[in-house]
Amino acid sequence: MAISDWPKAERPREKLLERGAQALSDAELLAIFLRSGIAGKSAVDLSRDLLIEFGGVRSLLKASETSFCQARGLGRAKYAQLQAVLEMARRHLAEKVRQTSALSSPEDTRQLISSHLRDRQREVFAVLFLDNQHRLLAFEELFEGTIDCAGVYPREVVRRVLAHNAAATIFAHNHPSGIAEPSLADRQITNRLIDALSLIDVRVLDHLVVGEGEPVSFAERGWI
Repeated sequence: MAISDWPKAERPREKLLERGAQALSDAELLAIFLRSGIAGKSAVDLSRDLLIEFGGVRSLLKASETSFCQARGLGRAKYAQLQAVLEMARRHLAEKVRQTSALSSPEDTRQLISSHLRDRQREVFAVLFLDNQHRLLAFEELFEGTIDCAGVYPREVVRRVLAHNAAATIFAHNHPSGIAEPSLADRQITNRLIDALSLIDVRVLDHLVVGEGEPVSFAERGWI
């Protein structure tokens, strides 16, 4: 049965407009994105199959272009649309952080960092540059390394801080292994960066390590 033949209250688009996006299942949300099904399957049926095939929403969202396009009912156009949606979500989070203090909206800040770093296959070191009200000036990925390390150069960090005229920073990097526990090397480079930035009166507010679960905060550990 086509979705158009379903009771109006059960159609994903109408359900979203009536009850809000949070009322929809993963398959229903994906069906709205797909817009149409394939022969013998409605968009919701196809969405359920895709979620099973990929192992859930997150796995589908982080799939490579090749694996995404090989799935039945998908293709390069859908892949491009999905990447556009994901980038819009990241920019929305960045705007929220820009409009408020990063310290007064820590959950938004963590979501912003996680959305950029969590599913990266290599270790990436990024910096949030903040003004004197701790509002976001810029988010930059400064260094990219291998699957288990990334070289971080304090001189380059200082150069970018001065370029943005930042008053404070938050550091972040990911662990592709999924285990967010900071290493001794993570703590050592953080201390070197704190020392370097203190010479130009720039504060380091936190260093977040991103893995599978919640990011680990150096500030919450009492290390900053």
